[in-house]
Amino acid sequence: MSKALGYNGKRVIVSGCFSGMGEATARALIELGAEVHGFDFKDSSLPLASFNRLDLRDPASIEAAVAAVGGKVDALFNCAGLPGGGAFPALDTFKVNFAGTRHLTENVLPLMGPGGAVVSIASTGGLGWSRRIPVHMELMQTSGFAGATAWAEAHPEHVAEGYAFSKEAVIVWTQFLCARLIKQGIRINCTLPSPTQTPMMDTFQATSGKEVVDAAAEPLGRYSTAEEQANGLLLINSDLAGIVTGVVLPVDGGFMGSLATGQIDISKMMKRG
Repeated sequence: MSKALGYNGKRVIVSGCFSGMGEATARALIELGAEVHGFDFKDSSLPLASFNRLDLRDPASIEAAVAAVGGKVDALFNCAGLPGGGAFPALDTFKVNFAGTRHLTENVLPLMGPGGAVVSIASTGGLGWSRRIPVHMELMQTSGFAGATAWAEAHPEHVAEGYAFSKEAVIVWTQFLCARLIKQGIRINCTLPSPTQTPMMDTFQATSGKEVVDAAAEPLGRYSTAEEQANGLLLINSDLAGIVTGVVLPVDGGFMGSLATGQIDISKMMKRG
């Protein structure tokens, strides 16, 4: 099965490789024989082909990291992110989770050819995207990092604390971009993780409330692991995924299905810790 995934010999980039889902993804890709180039704000201890310090709030940092890798890139894993709930300034969260992630992708895409694939980590916290399509489509029309940031600065009422809106934006951007990219033979998808036991979990619980986070972990009844989330990313970016593109893939132990069929007490998720 590892051979079927098709990562052996591929050149890939993983942002957020220092810890959590990004670290688990980078480690798995190394084990699968990929040439893994890691980006993060903090140094990684993994045996990467290269590591470049990256600040997704800084477009020059993004451009320098991509230029340092150079050459052909077969796959990009956008795993870097910040939590919300006021843990960080709202604009910083927006920049890292959307504006910087989009800018990184736009800089990597010219290095990709047919068969290339991009996957980003969104969130069940971005489930409100469908109710704000006109707002998000306005954001999608912006150009570059500066354009997205200027839009966010002009619309604090939409950005709010930064996390939910930025993850909604990742979802809409994935679906918006897929039709153009598939014409070049490149796929783009994103995943919706359930609550995951990573170093960010303490911040999520402190800012959103443990009861809220625990409600999003049903019906699985536990937090997922970084490795389980990495497996979802590996699958959807692999050769096995064929022409799968524009997909928002729940990796959530049945949360989305249970929510859609009324088996989740949504009232718990509306509370604030």
